[in-house]
Amino acid sequence: MAAMQRLGRTGFISSEISFEPTGLHWPSQRHMPGSVHLPLFPMIRLAIQKSGRLSEDSLNLIRECGISFQTSSYKLKTEATNFPLEILYLRDDDIPGYVQDGVADLGIVGQNVLVEAGLPALELEPLGFSKCRLSLAVPRAAGYDSVQDLQGMNIATSYPKILGDYLAERGVKANLHTISGSVEIAPSIGLAEAICDIVSSGSTLLGNGLREVETVFRSEAVLIAHQNLTAEKREILEQLQFRMQAVRRARRNKYILLNAPTAALDAVKALLPGIKSPTVTPLAEEGWVSVQSVVNEDDFWHITGQLKAVGAEGILVLPIEKMIS
Repeated sequence: MAAMQRLGRTGFISSEISFEPTGLHWPSQRHMPGSVHLPLFPMIRLAIQKSGRLSEDSLNLIRECGISFQTSSYKLKTEATNFPLEILYLRDDDIPGYVQDGVADLGIVGQNVLVEAGLPALELEPLGFSKCRLSLAVPRAAGYDSVQDLQGMNIATSYPKILGDYLAERGVKANLHTISGSVEIAPSIGLAEAICDIVSSGSTLLGNGLREVETVFRSEAVLIAHQNLTAEKREILEQLQFRMQAVRRARRNKYILLNAPTAALDAVKALLPGIKSPTVTPLAEEGWVSVQSVVNEDDFWHITGQLKAVGAEGILVLPIEKMIS
């Protein structure tokens, strides 16, 4: 890692950090006319959902990892130009099987799809986006006190395994009708008395005269991998995970700068531990210091109020593009 410091126009010292992974260093995989032909490194295949919110979130994550590629509505695969990665666009239900069979090396898929496929062992790590829940719902006018009320009922769902396991654990026997889409319509056409489907905001349930009564399973996007990757592909995977983790860590944190009386420094430092400890710089005005640190976004507003209470002023909050621990 090489680091350089320069004095910016604002007077702050900023750092420019260039990172090169250990081991492999990848030139562009594309051979341009008139250029020297470079040997190609092994390429890793990543399967993602071909459309929808999970697809968009997955592509945004890959781009934020500094990986360049072109997309097209009619192409079902694309190749990165600056990283040994090929992206496959597949139906979400097919992704676990493709990774299990080694057709794809990696996948980004919802935990609900992975567990329903019976392949939870493929999961490497959660990715923190595309969060949703699998819930039971009944018609708004229907009475409901507990899951025991579903005993003997007909329930429509696209997730019979997850729902079946949930009901079995609670001693409920119901008739599960597996349908692949438009689950919410089942009660209104007489197919079922209840449904179990993916819920994000709940607006679709309300629009179809249903109300949510039980949360069966909570899901988010996860990274999955074939269990027998070659050593070369595993090294590429490690570098991809390194980048993803840096992006996700940055999303969860904010960079904070503030001025504080020197007398209040211990109190400020106690509120702002940072990664190791805050950066403290004396100001031109005697008795004052500038403090720089990192704050978890979930704690930010609470900590800001405490900082003001101990005398902090001029609090600036900045987004972090990447955060490498």
